[in-house]
Amino acid sequence: MLKTKELTQNHLISQMEGNIVSDMDGETVMLSIHNGKYYNLGELGGEIWGLIKNPLSIQELITTLQSQYEVDQTECEEQVHAFLNQLLKEGLIKIEE
Repeated sequence: MLKTKELTQNHLISQMEGNIVSDMDGETVMLSIHNGKYYNLGELGGEIWGLIKNPLSIQELITTLQSQYEVDQTECEEQVHAFLNQLLKEGLIKIEE
């Protein structure tokens, strides 16, 4: 597993198997079967979760989000990296070169 500081725009990310995901009033909630923890990904986190159902580069993810929301590129990159680092730390996503 990669350390969080090693994430780059070219890494491919995708969901780890073993999560039960549901929509609750527009927010995505998830139960990890592997660690028994419950997560509230929120609305935007849920959208990111849906986008990484299949492997997607971090750059493609950021580009997609910027096309859907009015957000500064630097802020989008920082927020996406922070979110992905948290998912990686919890063992919820896979990273490929």
